[in-house]
Amino acid sequence: MFQRVLIANRGEIAVRIIRACQELGIETVAVYSDVDAEALHVRLADYACHIGPAEAQESYLNGPAIIAAALAADVDAIHPGYGFLSENADFAEAVAAAGITYIGPLPETIRMVGNKDAAREAMQRAGLPLITGSDPIMDITDVPKIAAAVGYPLIAKPISGGGGNGMFTAHDEEELLRKLEMTAFVPGSLYFERYVCDARHIEIQIMADNYGHIIHLGERECSLQRRNQKILEEAPSSALTSEMRQKVGALAILAAKSVNYTNIGTVEFLMDKQNRQFYFMEINPRIQVEHGITETITRMDIVRKQIRIAAGEPLNVKQDNIRFNGHAIECRINAEDPELNFMPWPGTIDYYHQPGGPNVRVDSGVCCGSVVQPYYDSLIAKIIVHGRTRGDAIRIMKRALAEFHIQGIKTTIDLHCRVLSDPQFCSGNISTQFVQKFLKP
Repeated sequence: MFQRVLIANRGEIAVRIIRACQELGIETVAVYSDVDAEALHVRLADYACHIGPAEAQESYLNGPAIIAAALAADVDAIHPGYGFLSENADFAEAVAAAGITYIGPLPETIRMVGNKDAAREAMQRAGLPLITGSDPIMDITDVPKIAAAVGYPLIAKPISGGGGNGMFTAHDEEELLRKLEMTAFVPGSLYFERYVCDARHIEIQIMADNYGHIIHLGERECSLQRRNQKILEEAPSSALTSEMRQKVGALAILAAKSVNYTNIGTVEFLMDKQNRQFYFMEINPRIQVEHGITETITRMDIVRKQIRIAAGEPLNVKQDNIRFNGHAIECRINAEDPELNFMPWPGTIDYYHQPGGPNVRVDSGVCCGSVVQPYYDSLIAKIIVHGRTRGDAIRIMKRALAEFHIQGIKTTIDLHCRVLSDPQFCSGNISTQFVQKFLKP
């Protein structure tokens, strides 16, 4: 087992990893920018290293500075968390070249799944169902012909990257060309995919050791999104039968095997509500924001497993041993104003009281007096609740949201309260369009 781990991240995920390391008896090293010297993750770690100015490109995205800090702190491993450098194959290679263990998949796997075109080709060879799509767009003059072949409506996606960044939909050629003019088009950076309007976003948590043993921990429902980014997740999905759950779980394992996947990750699918078919979207080679709901219903600590796998330990659990208990919901609490198109709302938190009680978990990267910085993602906390049924979980979450009080900044707490009280949400009849429709006056 590792003696000391550096966490190449900040906020709630850095706090989460620090706690997992502490429970494993591992010392932790936090990194911080100029504006994060007093951040919660810095206070909780055993050691801390300054890595640069506030701008992420000069600090949390500065791979050489992070590796230099790791070498100076004499760590055994680096955990990238999510976001920042977590899907950067060059960084993972540099970590290994420095003689440090990277807690995540192999660099070549990260590189393959990070390139959506290469990932689609690998999945097609493996026999996974794919939505009709195009090759990378090399010449903007070919756009009308390529788009017509894919069919409208379509969604334009970057070849690399994640988190919904750079995606947009178009319902006809005029809209497509107008939106392309607003982007800095780079040949080979974009491809088109048929847009499934009435869809649900289903993802499968996978876990793979270094010896070929791969299992899945069930699905998460991630259909509630804004700007192609999730705001509320559930496990399990109310849309899946036991047979469908087995089918999509088997597809996820097949996908992982096809790219020699190791450590933990997520295989994401789009489920067409009309024909109830699953289509491969992508593989995320990192811990997910919403991993906690899977931990809640499986009673398995995914972050600790992630660290143990990286340390060379084999998985000590078989697929048949995985049991799912009840229903879990996660609400992401972002420093944003939903009434102003989710505009980020940085500032100082003057008052902070988080919920508690039975079956409530809060993963947070802030406390009273914390400053929400304008330089980074607006996620400040997550509420995770567990109930015997979905209805039970909804009631517990509504109670927890009513207890959560944050002053000094605007947050998404009130939006979540409205969503949890909406009859359509409570019925389980949701799709990736739900939040967009819900916010219309």
